[in-house]
Amino acid sequence: MSQHPPRVTRRQLLQGAGASLIALPTIVPVSALGRNGHAPPSERVSVGFIGTGKMAHDFHLPTLMHFADVQALAVCDVDSNRRKHAKRILEAAYEAENRATQKVDEYNDFRELLARKDIDAVVIATPEHWHAIPIIEACKAGKDVYCEKPMTLTLAESVRCIQAVRKHKRVMQTGSQQRSNVFGDFREAAEFIRSGRIGQVKSVTVGVGAPSKWCDLPEEAEEPGLDWELWLGAAPKRGYSSVLAPRGVHNHFPAWRSYREYSGGSHADMGAHHYDIAQWCLDMDKSGPVEIIPPEDPKAETGVKFIYANGIEMTHGGESGCTFTGTKGTLYIDRGVLKSSPEDLIKEPLSDKEVHLFKSPGHHRNWIDCIRSREKPICDVEIGARSVAIVQLGNLAYWNHRSLKWNPDKWRFVGDKEANGWMDRERREAWLLPKA
Repeated sequence: MSQHPPRVTRRQLLQGAGASLIALPTIVPVSALGRNGHAPPSERVSVGFIGTGKMAHDFHLPTLMHFADVQALAVCDVDSNRRKHAKRILEAAYEAENRATQKVDEYNDFRELLARKDIDAVVIATPEHWHAIPIIEACKAGKDVYCEKPMTLTLAESVRCIQAVRKHKRVMQTGSQQRSNVFGDFREAAEFIRSGRIGQVKSVTVGVGAPSKWCDLPEEAEEPGLDWELWLGAAPKRGYSSVLAPRGVHNHFPAWRSYREYSGGSHADMGAHHYDIAQWCLDMDKSGPVEIIPPEDPKAETGVKFIYANGIEMTHGGESGCTFTGTKGTLYIDRGVLKSSPEDLIKEPLSDKEVHLFKSPGHHRNWIDCIRSREKPICDVEIGARSVAIVQLGNLAYWNHRSLKWNPDKWRFVGDKEANGWMDRERREAWLLPKA
């Protein structure tokens, strides 16, 4: 007599316990949809948002809140105005869609949100220096994670995040959404290059901005409604600056990105996108450069070279985006631009025998689908870590003006005690890097 397969609950599936037994469909069937075409609450992926600034406001909230199989339950931000604004947006959207839903709760401290047993996954859209700790703690709390790029501020943080995601069997998507072709033909560029259309790749240039510098901003009086101490986190103690943390809802990217205490600079901001594409095109998602050489001029902010074990040389500088030079010609890719020289190298569509990569349905959709299937998303934690590692290695070469030997398999500098001391930064006692 045949037996029915063991019953696996939605919660068990999302926690990974039933992944080997059953996988929910990536698209919720119509018969399972509740009121107004939305999945019933018991079948939705429940999400919390940590950080509700411009990226959350412009990208994450408006995308996820309209997914039929996703329900936002909470928002968290150290600025009371931003989190209340996000709460109002979500509740208004759900009311307009006539969803049966509980209210959206708000928190100042991300740890309170992570303590919620009814939240399956979190979106982390905080400043760069506040990525690693919430990623690790979310994994330990059994949450799946979508984290903005650059994924981490230091090499040690990347190692610890990979360990946490793997140990706790979490699904993590890094926000390098160019892999989902949000801005153009990046997947096609990778397919052309991997298919050999430009021949054997010899060199790459990646045109992005400069490394960060130490913060020298004047102090300002603190304002009510902002937890400045929590905004600083592991970063050194200093007085408030509206340049770093402009109050309330605003329509610009704050300049904390310029300063070493909080970011890898413009080099990291767009580098996390374009180095990511370079790694993808070179099929180096599980590796990276082995040597990093700074420019001769110690004041230069471009020109660092990354040498791969196969001899490919990648240089920071040049035209925005990525330019690949091979034995048959060149290919250039940036947002909205894909071209080659000679032009006919990419004129013909890819044949069935050439390389075809996974076509993402969208960065957020891919993440939610993978939460259900328990597969790795298109920009898994290691991919995000490997891409931002290039930025971090380059910045260390710029800041210290010396060459570095790197072992990408071991995540260590080769025979270089001093450089291995640069793997992480100094941290305030309350915010040491947690164990996985």
